[in-house]
Amino acid sequence: MQQIDDFRTEVAELAAILAPLPESAWATPTQFKAYTIADLVRHLHQGDHMALTSAERPAEFDALLAERRRKRAAGLTLHAEARQSFGHLNGADLLAAWRATAEQLPARLSALGPDARLKWAGPDMGVRMFVTARQMEVWAHGHDIYDVLGLHRVPTDRLENIAVIGVRTFGWTFANRGEPVPPAVPRVYLTAPSGGVWQWHEGSTAGSVTGSALEFCQVVTQVRNIADTELVVTGDIAARWMSIAQCFAGSPESPPPPGSRFRVAHA
Repeated sequence: MQQIDDFRTEVAELAAILAPLPESAWATPTQFKAYTIADLVRHLHQGDHMALTSAERPAEFDALLAERRRKRAAGLTLHAEARQSFGHLNGADLLAAWRATAEQLPARLSALGPDARLKWAGPDMGVRMFVTARQMEVWAHGHDIYDVLGLHRVPTDRLENIAVIGVRTFGWTFANRGEPVPPAVPRVYLTAPSGGVWQWHEGSTAGSVTGSALEFCQVVTQVRNIADTELVVTGDIAARWMSIAQCFAGSPESPPPPGSRFRVAHA
């Protein structure tokens, strides 16, 4: 599956900017809930570890997920849990551990075949969407790292996978908040980094979202607030969706406040 190759590439691209960082830089707070760079990579490592467990040992995954939910209910935050599990890793050692797990996952998923279904924190997913969700996490949290380091990130057409999961989680976004799911999905018309056009739900009467595929992906992953993009949104349903869009599993999360997430300028 192309999505598996895209996940591998996403991991390699982020690892390439992490590899030269001095040990001290891993403690740099990012704009994502003040998580440090190390916190974010531990979070990705933990996610990939959970994903590998789901693919290889579903019963053990159920126990891991129940334990994570128990910790959430007890007030342990995501980054505190990741520190609890992987806090002994930092810098080069953390990078090596994350890459090792992230490189095992594609091989295991390839062996399952595209029609297999895997358990996750949200609804079960087919392999194609499962690996896309992992790519989305790497891309989104990688964005936080690019931002704080002041690095320009060149978008690629790998974003199509993330745009797909962004559109497909339209209903999830509402249901996860306990809101009625609108009867129709707005039309989505995006310009790809390569200049092509990606579109979904053409002819929908539920409004539309039009503009850059990069900015759409930033909004559905909550890397940017809709107000900080040039996306054109028409209709009440589309406006509400973009104000709360969440393409990742877990409890409802609010998008970042306008102006709070940006690429830091370094001298």
